Amino acid sequence: MKQVTTTVNISAESQPIDALHQTLRDKALEAARRAYAPYSKFRVGAAVRLANGEIITGNNQENSAYPSGLCAERVTLFYANSRFPDVAVTHLMICAETDEGVLKNPITPCGACRQVIIEKENVQRQPIEICLAGRDEMFIISSAAQLMPLAFVPESLDNK
Repeated sequence: MKQVTTTVNISAESQPIDALHQTLRDKALEAARRAYAPYSKFRVGAAVRLANGEIITGNNQENSAYPSGLCAERVTLFYANSRFPDVAVTHLMICAETDEGVLKNPITPCGACRQVIIEKENVQRQPIEICLAGRDEMFIISSAAQLMPLAFVPESLDNK
């Protein structure tokens, strides 16, 4: 029998965060405030840092035909790839808020977003540090494989 484990580093609000994580958190929250979420009122922002130092942000985009919307993580990663197709993503920060303010606990990416992050890691052949920030704590995950250890990857298509 094989065993699958996941490691998540959790830092409490009382622990100071470094300048990079603070900048990414600020940018993700700024992006969340610009989200188009008139139906759910659940605004999500994401910020990625690229290997060239660029920071790209995005947010969730809802639609009255619910399945037609798109999550902040995918908006951000697709936009970063369209601007800098040959530059690796090193960090991905995700934050959310409602009309009551920033959520107390971090939110995690949905399955579709996890799959997109996995694909990006496979294409660039290096992990992306995933940071999930709430008001009271932050989760730092070393790669998408830690979020989705049994992912569907390109090798899955040639599983003979």
